[in-house]
Amino acid sequence: MHNPEGVLYGRIPGFHLSELGHRMAESAAAHLADREITRLYASPLQRTQESAAPWAQRFDLDIHTDERLIEPFNKFEGKKFQFGPQVLSRPESWPWILNPLRPSWGEAFVSIAARMLAVIEEAYTATEHGEAVLVSHQLPIWMVHRTVTHQRLYHDPRRRRCSLSSITTLERRGARFVEVDYQDPAADLLAASVDFGAV
Repeated sequence: MHNPEGVLYGRIPGFHLSELGHRMAESAAAHLADREITRLYASPLQRTQESAAPWAQRFDLDIHTDERLIEPFNKFEGKKFQFGPQVLSRPESWPWILNPLRPSWGEAFVSIAARMLAVIEEAYTATEHGEAVLVSHQLPIWMVHRTVTHQRLYHDPRRRRCSLSSITTLERRGARFVEVDYQDPAADLLAASVDFGAV
């Protein structure tokens, strides 16, 4: 991500992928080159549209832009901020962190999970054959992971298993979705990247 100031960019427009980010996105699409990808969705944010572009090109697909895949709103957007004990040293932030279980600084975890699962269900229904790819952001993807694995949604943001350009795979089994795979095709490039975009 091109973010020279190191701010939490959240939903702020104008943040695009760096050259390394483009390479990571391309590695993700190339990783599933032998799969039958027939439908492609992406968040409306610029960086997500750019991440979806290699999938569109490789599989000759249109990008279906869906607002439900967007990064959650948070009150720290545009600021330099990292979670941890140091947040207590900033009194101006205290009103925003009263309830980390919700979280009180932005969109509720249950809301994120609900909208993500809704678009996943829609993509599944609309994909008559092959597989659908949905390009979203770390926290929304992590909310899906914790929902389908029956874990509480509250968590430590520093412990998310959801790397840049990683691939979390779901499968429909009966009436519900289950997580069947997690891959990190851009891992070799990850050491040179920095992502301060969301909380």
